[in-house]
Amino acid sequence: MFSKIRSLIFKLDPELAHSLAIKALKFNYFPIKNFKKDVSIESTVFNKKIINPIGVAAGFDKDAEVYNSLFRLGFGFIEVGTVTPLKQYGNPKPRIFRLEEDEAIINRLGFNSSGANVIYSRIKSNIPNGLFGINIGPNKDTKNRIGDYLICLRKFYNLADYLTINISSPNTENLRSFHNQNELDDLLSAIKEEKNKLKTKIPIIIKISPDIENSSIEKIAELLLKYNVNGIIISNTTDRNRENLKNINKLEKGGLSGKPLEEKSNLLINKFYKILENKIIIIGVGGVDSGTSVYEKIINGATLVQLYTGMIYKGPNIVAKITTELTEILKSKGIKNISEAIGTKN
Repeated sequence: MFSKIRSLIFKLDPELAHSLAIKALKFNYFPIKNFKKDVSIESTVFNKKIINPIGVAAGFDKDAEVYNSLFRLGFGFIEVGTVTPLKQYGNPKPRIFRLEEDEAIINRLGFNSSGANVIYSRIKSNIPNGLFGINIGPNKDTKNRIGDYLICLRKFYNLADYLTINISSPNTENLRSFHNQNELDDLLSAIKEEKNKLKTKIPIIIKISPDIENSSIEKIAELLLKYNVNGIIISNTTDRNRENLKNINKLEKGGLSGKPLEEKSNLLINKFYKILENKIIIIGVGGVDSGTSVYEKIINGATLVQLYTGMIYKGPNIVAKITTELTEILKSKGIKNISEAIGTKN
């Protein structure tokens, strides 16, 4: 059905189309195909069994409105947000741009959020039906960015299976400065101290930029290990990689996601995996839209993968297609469980 109406959807403004998709998911308007369940793609993450390693990246369900509808589509895990302490509009519209020939999106949303209180109430009244993460970040005009992360940590630590600390959006001024060693050290130290105060063992994941320099990789990895961070998401959108794009929207300012990010993401996953050596999990993001693209992320070192742009171009039943292809790949290679394939590329 999606293939028949995609051309009509793509005539709409991208943000309007997204709002309509959220409404459709709320009312379960999407017909659900039988998605393939297979023990070869099952795993246990943060003490929770998941049916497959494919998740929805933060940014799709920003305000935690349709996560259980997404679970019904067959995703193994869902991450909502980015959630900020206070409600904020984000950047001026237009702020989402399709690059159809490139199977890509550029966005400069800027952490538009209903705020922590509204989202807390929403999740509290609708318990997630699977592995569930909340992505948190600071308000645009905050005077204490670390303080904003701690506000969200205190708010959500008892509602999520993990919390993602987003330091990677290119659309919030100076947010990526947290990739600097001293600033990241201060942030992770404050989070660890707050976790101790709360007496919580909520897993913490750091979401990084794909645009970091090679010299930063080892420093970031060392700090993740120093503070016993549980995982890293590689990666958010890029404000580079425009050279070979075809669509005129490549000139728009913002973060690029989709197929043009795939190779860059895979290389970065591989570099981090060689340093981290299974000590923390890697969640791979960027260009995921098929069983092959998932498998590539995993052999480069990812335990889990996330998608967002792939669903825009392939439709809501993308996970059914991916899981079928992925199980066939594993079977053809004689792999009994996907965990055996992690990091096997080199």
